[in-house]
Amino acid sequence: MTTKQLIKKVLFIEILQGLALTMKHLFTPAVTRQYPKEKREPFPGSRGLHALVRDPETGREKCVGCGLCAAICPSKCINVYTSEGEDHKKIVDRYEIEVLRCVYCALCVEACPYGAICLTEHFEYSDYTREAFNYTKEMLLANWDKYMSGAKGREYFERFWRPKSADFGLQPASRAGGLKDQ
Repeated sequence: MTTKQLIKKVLFIEILQGLALTMKHLFTPAVTRQYPKEKREPFPGSRGLHALVRDPETGREKCVGCGLCAAICPSKCINVYTSEGEDHKKIVDRYEIEVLRCVYCALCVEACPYGAICLTEHFEYSDYTREAFNYTKEMLLANWDKYMSGAKGREYFERFWRPKSADFGLQPASRAGGLKDQ
């Protein structure tokens, strides 16, 4: 043991440095927001309440009932119930999300090949019962209408939803008719 290490152990240098840091910040004002009066504005791309997306042209939901969102969900909070309709197409009878189990990882958004589910910027919701947090298909579509319809929904998918078809574009060499002779 060197004399420098011995002095540090005897005089408690690290403890005194920690106390000095505490004393430095002890008399500064707190940075606490007073919640009901001072609300934080949601930032673009934040993960809040779920919504099922409506197709802008037809006004119908985009969900086709493939179940990829339910399969990839780590907390298993999504349930999709389908039936077979005309022309042997799947019809989504029920789409349910148990929000209290959700970890807001957005894997369901990434897994959906149709862009049928999104996480809105609305993050302030509370209730006195657990049943209020079991969202049905109609409630999720209402969330889209309330929080994401119009330009806000288009901006969400333009900025935050990947991959896009442009990401799979051909390389310049392959557009010219194949690989160049080497």
